[in-house]
Amino acid sequence: MSHLKERTEKNCLNCNAEVTGKFCSVCGQENIEPAESAWHLITHFFNDITHFDGKFFSSLKYLIFKPGFLSSEYKIGRRASYLNPVRMYVFTSAIFFLIFFSLYHIDEKTLNVNTKFNADKLAVMDSVSFAEFTADLNKGKPMSRKEFTVFMDTAKQKKGLHFTGRQYKSKKEYDSLLENGVKKHNWLERTLIYREIQLNEKYNNDTKQILAALLNLLMHNIPQMLFISLPLFALFLKLIYIRNKFFYYASHSIFSIHLYILIFIVLLGIIFLNKLSDSYHWKGFTFMSGLLYFFIFFYEYKAMRNFYGQRRAKTIIKFLLLNSWLIFILVLLLIIFLFFSFLKV
Repeated sequence: MSHLKERTEKNCLNCNAEVTGKFCSVCGQENIEPAESAWHLITHFFNDITHFDGKFFSSLKYLIFKPGFLSSEYKIGRRASYLNPVRMYVFTSAIFFLIFFSLYHIDEKTLNVNTKFNADKLAVMDSVSFAEFTADLNKGKPMSRKEFTVFMDTAKQKKGLHFTGRQYKSKKEYDSLLENGVKKHNWLERTLIYREIQLNEKYNNDTKQILAALLNLLMHNIPQMLFISLPLFALFLKLIYIRNKFFYYASHSIFSIHLYILIFIVLLGIIFLNKLSDSYHWKGFTFMSGLLYFFIFFYEYKAMRNFYGQRRAKTIIKFLLLNSWLIFILVLLLIIFLFFSFLKV
């Protein structure tokens, strides 16, 4: 509630309805004088923050320690004391991905595979060692030094992205093959091959740069993937609890949102423990990370049991079905986003 002076007029400045009390009964706006001082704006800002923090931390306490409780409270209409689930999801996911993207980035070093050979070491390598070394590269068949030179020259020519199984030097060459009828490809094949040629030209046939750019774009699409998966997750909950007429799709959606929020929070804890493990090399941090992964699944089971109120056996079966569905939709979304990332990168 504002501390500004109440207006003597009884018409709402927002919707012009008649105001019978402090607040408009139509739109809810407070009937106060519109003029505000700079000090009032500042105090209002801090009041909003502390009000948000108070609701967030109290909601967070119930979310973590009482699985399914917040969803049940929302379902029966007790909502004013807790932070709105959608606002909580937006805030938590924003914090999670802000930290995640600041710590994790895919570059050429991340994808570094030791494919460079030290010429000096190869020159002094005896025949037995050289045969073993080349056999590992050539599907178990040893190569002579001359064959190895040809092998390396061929490997250099095949640099770049060639996941379609074909290698074209330029778009002009591929267009010529299509015009002459040598290649007869459908729209999808042509689209993929054109994009492959463009990427090889753009990144100068550097496979690592292409993969790094593609995987980075895909990684930054994870928030959208999860957001799309959320209503699909809720839809499956609706299907497996279809006999229970007291749970509408909105109820399943709120349950899904609260579960996703919990997962974001636990994953933040796992990221923190992994960073501590990298810095101090204590195995206990790795063990605690493993416990947190287990906690996510245990929490999901407890939340389902508390919120839907079914017996253990039924809850376990539905828990397994739900997670199988989640894996399926995440893999499907990953393939779809990988395809569009390839077209966009």
